[in-house]
Amino acid sequence: MQLPEDQLRAGHIPADLYRQIPPGTDLRSVVIVQQAPRSYKGPIVLTLVVVTGSVAVLLVVAYLVQVIAGAAVAVLSATGGLSYTINRTSKRKTSKSA
Repeated sequence: MQLPEDQLRAGHIPADLYRQIPPGTDLRSVVIVQQAPRSYKGPIVLTLVVVTGSVAVLLVVAYLVQVIAGAAVAVLSATGGLSYTINRTSKRKTSKSA
């Protein structure tokens, strides 16, 4: 038993706590309360839920963008598409020589 926690579990009272007990106290009735060890289960589960939710939202957004793009292509091809013409007029300077 090297650790104080091991001593407390075995029922031994460490010397620093023994000095704090008032004289005349029955040591068999002394109860030492320890703080419970920290549990990391909650923060780990919360992190996993947040990451999973973020990935799910990104996948849904990517799927919706793909569906909207496919619908736009289908509508454009059904209506004959968009026509866009560029008219380039030549801008020649005509020099008048007399």
